[in-house]
Amino acid sequence: MRIDLHAHSTASDGTDTPAELVATATAAGLDVLALTDHDTTAGWADAVDALPVGLRLIRGAEFSCVAPDGRGGDVSVHLLGYLFDPASEAIIAEQVRLRDERRVRLRAMAARMAADGYPVDPDEVLASLPPEASAGRPHLARALVSAGVVGNVDEAFRRFLNGDGSYYTGRADTDVHAAIRMVRAAGGVAILAHPAARRRGPVIDTSVIADLAAEGLAGVEVDHPDHSDGDRAALREIAAALDLLVTGSSDYHGTNKPVALGQETTAPEVLERIEELAASSRVAALTG
Repeated sequence: MRIDLHAHSTASDGTDTPAELVATATAAGLDVLALTDHDTTAGWADAVDALPVGLRLIRGAEFSCVAPDGRGGDVSVHLLGYLFDPASEAIIAEQVRLRDERRVRLRAMAARMAADGYPVDPDEVLASLPPEASAGRPHLARALVSAGVVGNVDEAFRRFLNGDGSYYTGRADTDVHAAIRMVRAAGGVAILAHPAARRRGPVIDTSVIADLAAEGLAGVEVDHPDHSDGDRAALREIAAALDLLVTGSSDYHGTNKPVALGQETTAPEVLERIEELAASSRVAALTG
């Protein structure tokens, strides 16, 4: 059984529509696909409508968060929430806030580049997004590719859009402890996404994972394209010590990243445990 629990569509910063993502998953020989767009559930319905016989969809989202870095500061982290109730008022309100933050941030970055003479129009970049889409730096990166400023999305990030770049603009993300509580209260399961993706910027110290586990974190995404062998081994050791689930996922974004859907996978027994935990969370949410 081939299971990929982290993929993005055009509802956030992927290049495949939800229906195209489902077709790509089928072509890749997946049995289970999780749709985990950034700060939105807008792609769920279209993905469900496109499902063929033999492919299961796990509904999820990737929450933009901030966490203590374990060194006296804060750092950006991502939290994968699975099987939560999309009607949760707390999650709806926070996802709306985060999507608004993302659009403000993208406009600010594009405006600063335009002011420096780069051929990008903030209004055009934002107008190209569907109303409920979660805006991200890859949208600006693709605008730079279209304008001929860079050859590909990776080059755009290296030259302009990474966390150390002069055009980078931050945003007010959700406290990771609050995000874990929200996901659990909505009957879902929280997994820490790519905690050792060092090429993206600073990462949390592994000591922080224990604090998150005490808050209700259920697992860690260990097998990820941005994780080194050494970091995978260290994360597995930590997960075993804390009795956390270990997942593997491609973090597929279509043509925005040179990663294949199904490149990393999750064991069937781990998915089974995620579903059991979600069922327990739903019971707990209903009984108060």
